[in-house]
Amino acid sequence: MSMTLTEILDLTGKLDDTPGEDTPRARFRRHLAREMSEPGRIRDYVEECLRNTGDQYNRALQDLVNQIGSLMEFEVTPGRYQGTRNEIGFDGLWRSPSGFCIVAETKTTEVYAIKTTTLVGYIDELIAAGKITHWDEAMGLYVVGRPDPELNQLANAIVAQKRTHQLRIISANSLLSLLELMQTYDVRHDDILTLLRPSGVTIDLVVDLLNRIVAGQPAEGLLSSTGVNEAPSVAPTILPPETTPTFWLTPVASDSTRKAEETILDLVGREHIYAFGERTPGRSKLKPGDWICFYASGTGVIAHARVKTAPERMSHPKIRQPDKFTHLFKLEKVKLYPETPIILNLELRSQLAAFQHRDQGKSWAWFVQGTHQVDQGDFAKLTGGHY
Repeated sequence: MSMTLTEILDLTGKLDDTPGEDTPRARFRRHLAREMSEPGRIRDYVEECLRNTGDQYNRALQDLVNQIGSLMEFEVTPGRYQGTRNEIGFDGLWRSPSGFCIVAETKTTEVYAIKTTTLVGYIDELIAAGKITHWDEAMGLYVVGRPDPELNQLANAIVAQKRTHQLRIISANSLLSLLELMQTYDVRHDDILTLLRPSGVTIDLVVDLLNRIVAGQPAEGLLSSTGVNEAPSVAPTILPPETTPTFWLTPVASDSTRKAEETILDLVGREHIYAFGERTPGRSKLKPGDWICFYASGTGVIAHARVKTAPERMSHPKIRQPDKFTHLFKLEKVKLYPETPIILNLELRSQLAAFQHRDQGKSWAWFVQGTHQVDQGDFAKLTGGHY
């Protein structure tokens, strides 16, 4: 049975910057290099880091981000966990075969404000030390675990300081999605570099990449007309009669102003409503009597409810971005369990019909990246017996 990140960390010991080949840091990084080649397993570990607090998980997240860089075919030099005057304090130095370098800075954005001068200073020091040739061949990349208001301030600072050609921001979730694209489609290292680094004058390379993705046959699931990578086993091929309830899962993402959990508690818990966009998969099929569960991205299922009304085009003062989320529907029989989320870990996935005949360690983000039907048995498991 696959071990959780917490169990691995208990075995390796406290992660710190002690040098040596038999230190907790070295043992943990060897474990990642040997065992963590599938994005699905890495996603499990990343989400476990973000569900927990403390230096041990923050440092593990830094190493996991560097492992993603390695799997993207960068030559990765891990940095220190904690800065010191005697060494440059970067989190990871990623060198492309082309010679271009990415200096990665991993942040959970929970406690401290992020200052661009720190990462810029690291790159300046690496150039002075001869590790990077010059700024034209380098960029800084913030890999952020959770969006929050600090991330908005960071993005604004990068723009205001005219450093958009030097500094970039990506969520850990999106970085993992890039790795999944690379392992699933005809996406190469040079394509990943094109997407990560500041865009040049010509956009043909990006268009060519999109064409190859569309033309490619995914290794897992089918690319639906909505653009969501869905498994053929998620939705039944024959729709049930109108009198029979259908069961749904819908993901809710955090943004720079509000966490996913807060959105669910506010709309589902307090207002007993939710809203879909015009092109949300399943919007036209959702009907009164259906059941729907709400997956807080990176956390788990924390609520479910019965659908009271069909989605209708209307606004509500609590719906943010009403131009995007245009169709509101009412809910009843709401149950919330944010303190005991149903985590979509390897153990649970192995019990779901949607994951039968699949490699459990491979990409599973397709299951939580779009609204879709699930069978009744899976719905019961996803709601942890609350349903």
